[in-house]
Amino acid sequence: QVQLIESGGGLVQAGGSLRLSCVASGRTFSGYAMGWFRQAPGKEREFVACFSRDGGSTFYADSVKGRFTISRDVAKTTVFLQMNSLKPEDTAVYYCAARRIDRRSSYYIAGNYDYWGQGTQVTVSS
Repeated sequence: QVQLIESGGGLVQAGGSLRLSCVASGRTFSGYAMGWFRQAPGKEREFVACFSRDGGSTFYADSVKGRFTISRDVAKTTVFLQMNSLKPEDTAVYYCAARRIDRRSSYYIAGNYDYWGQGTQVTVSS
């Protein structure tokens, strides 16, 4: 069982920045590829960014490419999402998620992730 805890959300003006954090309670992310998703009111949960199964690559949704950066600490206990040049359309609840690396699965599909955090609200005002 992996418990994920997000933090760092808040209210920011358009053009501003936020950094989200995700901690795996009591363990490292070993054995899992980490990602971020978001869900705006009335919309489906959508992929934002993630690491590849071997951890050597990162992937981003086209809508955030060049503005958001996913990273992790050396100890592999915390994953970050640095969000720059925020836009009102980035407003959503952001979720950290973990998928097992021992099976092949599409990284952009929410159903392929095994564990989820509770989410953190990001609101970007215009």
